[in-house]
Amino acid sequence: MADGLFPKRKPLTKDDIKRLRESLPKKVEINSEGTKITEHDEEPADVAPILESHSEEISVPLSAEEIRAFQVYATMLKEKNKVMNLTAVDDDKGIAMKHFIDSLTLCPYIREEEEKKKSSKALTFVDVGTGAGFPGLPVKISCPELSVTLMDSLEKRLKFLDEVITTLDLKDCTTVHSRAEDAGRNKKFREKYDIVTARAVAKLSVLAEYCLPLVKVGGVFLAMKAHSEEEEAEGAKAIALLGGTIEKTDTFKLPGTDMERTIIVVRKIRPTPARFPRKAGTPSKTPIA
Repeated sequence: MADGLFPKRKPLTKDDIKRLRESLPKKVEINSEGTKITEHDEEPADVAPILESHSEEISVPLSAEEIRAFQVYATMLKEKNKVMNLTAVDDDKGIAMKHFIDSLTLCPYIREEEEKKKSSKALTFVDVGTGAGFPGLPVKISCPELSVTLMDSLEKRLKFLDEVITTLDLKDCTTVHSRAEDAGRNKKFREKYDIVTARAVAKLSVLAEYCLPLVKVGGVFLAMKAHSEEEEAEGAKAIALLGGTIEKTDTFKLPGTDMERTIIVVRKIRPTPARFPRKAGTPSKTPIA
């Protein structure tokens, strides 16, 4: 990978982390007018130590500025979660490991795609059913050169994400209010993305119908799952029918935990038939068997 895209980053020292904490706002207040950062006695989220100690283990070193962005994001998430159900995981350690580190495990696969393309043009990436922004926003923070779209069916979530994008001054990062099935039938989105991902509890066959119609031929769908060989075998038929093929499957544990994760790399080798995706709600009710 060219140094211009991914320059080497100096490891953070304890003094760096101390300065990061001191530079953060004491509180992030979010209201109907948008995001307002104010001084307050409450401590901001502190995810820096976990990110620093574990990001290297997943081959995703983070700069001081990136860790500061994660600190602000986590603080905004915790504040917004008090008035809106964004995540059941809202403690600093949980946010750092189960949301940020988990999301960042995609970055090595994204870099592989960038090496294959060998193009100066930014790759397009869409996170389907992004929710509170995972994995799309952490990926954007670590891979700022990507053109990132965060897609979700709930507009209130997207308003929060727009506030985070603005606060962190993330360029070429947009939100789209749509169900995946509707987006997959829309010419504006169908087969327009180099990389499509989803981190969801749906079966692989269902996720494939949500995501593969959005992938360009030659691009990839990166499915984030808990490990399930049976589910992968069942999903292979749907993937083939939708124009894809399973290129590889990597199973691993998040560093410092016993949480097993699987990333399934699905390559789009031919266009998705026009009849897919089926109308909204059908893929989940009647998965391709």
